[in-house]
Amino acid sequence: MRAGSVTRTTEGAADDRRPVRFTHPTLAARAARVLRDNDTGTVITAAPRLYPHMWSWDAAFISIGLARLDVRRAIAELDTLFAAQWRNGMVPHIVFTENDAYFPGPDRWGTDGALDGPANVRTSGICQPPVHAIAVRRVLDIARRSGPDDRVRAERFARRIWASLYAWHRWLVEYRTPGSSGLIAIVHGWESGMDNSPRWDVPYDAVHPGAALPPYVRKDVHVVGDPDERPTDREYDRYLWLIEEMRRAGYDQRKIVENSSFLVGDVFITALFAMSCDVLIELGKEFGQETDRLDDLADWAAKARAAVAASCHSVSGMARDRDLRTNRWLDTQTIAGFSPLLCGGAPESVQLRLLSLLDSDRWCGHPGLLAPVPPSVSPMRPGFDPRQYWRGPQWPVVVWLFSWAFEQRGWHERARRVREGGIRLTDDGSFGEYYQPFTGEPLGSTDQSWTAAVVLDWLCAD
Repeated sequence: MRAGSVTRTTEGAADDRRPVRFTHPTLAARAARVLRDNDTGTVITAAPRLYPHMWSWDAAFISIGLARLDVRRAIAELDTLFAAQWRNGMVPHIVFTENDAYFPGPDRWGTDGALDGPANVRTSGICQPPVHAIAVRRVLDIARRSGPDDRVRAERFARRIWASLYAWHRWLVEYRTPGSSGLIAIVHGWESGMDNSPRWDVPYDAVHPGAALPPYVRKDVHVVGDPDERPTDREYDRYLWLIEEMRRAGYDQRKIVENSSFLVGDVFITALFAMSCDVLIELGKEFGQETDRLDDLADWAAKARAAVAASCHSVSGMARDRDLRTNRWLDTQTIAGFSPLLCGGAPESVQLRLLSLLDSDRWCGHPGLLAPVPPSVSPMRPGFDPRQYWRGPQWPVVVWLFSWAFEQRGWHERARRVREGGIRLTDDGSFGEYYQPFTGEPLGSTDQSWTAAVVLDWLCAD
């Protein structure tokens, strides 16, 4: 038993491998405490020891949970993130605090002299998935049920931040849709949010770190108890070499896309982009934004959906990424393969095939899973590792995205089941970064802010 845990009966549970399950009110209180404890006063750090800075898509999810506690604080979190938006529209994947207990830190990224970088704030030089419009919509919806003061505050915020969200989406179209696939491209696996997913094994094989790679000392493996839960040193060499390439390009986005050793059309990000464009259109119509910008968003969403649909394998129906350097589809089957279920657009027959596969014993229906929610890789696939980051564990934030998307698509019963599975996965109250899918052991960092945030949103759902 982990320190601080309390044993109680597990009536109705599929098994008793975890001795702790908290009631919903207690679990909600613990989630709220994590968000408060991780608050520095200016940002909610992603996790107190492993991730002492602000991450882009973490901040989006965190704001959703914060809105359940304090709408004003939720707005402040997103304002802090967008204050670091680059002048070209990019929202950076890390906004650094003064804490130096993380590698690679701002000196390694070296963005201070970047032409389009923000003033008076230190950031990384890449992005993360564009889920921020979804977060703004969610904060607004919660605020409107909280009371008149919160409603006014959130509506003013949504109106004010809309142009920044549009600029962020425009950046993705202008700089990250090379070639004819229509997929949003990433230049580093970290941009996907799924850092070491087997989705990237083939394109990473083409990344050859040069002798000029500066030496480094990792810090993450000294924080996480089991280094096997983290990416390998060999993987880190490649990660850091890509950063070195960007530094040498002066973070000129066109040069990076043209020359980076890694350039992949990301089907999962493309699906999220389509959904976020839809949300931004809704907000724009409500708050009187210009018609031509709304038309842009509608066009971008349609093209993104078409790109996701075009990526689907003719037999499995699974969506695929595309290696834009070799112009080949990447057939590795991971959770990203279900992207058409998030954004729609694929033929109904394909979506039905994907729903059947998602429910099958290859995915959520696998008899060994503690909670019936999708792991990052199918337990029946070669190379599945139940403890290794994005190579098998279950991630509560991804579960939240599926539950939210299913609700938007009108699949209410399916959304409810996914939501309940997510609560089952996290009800030990550790708020792990990710979870061993058979035992429910929390892996990576515990007291992870975005995990606490999505659990709080689930528990407070109407």
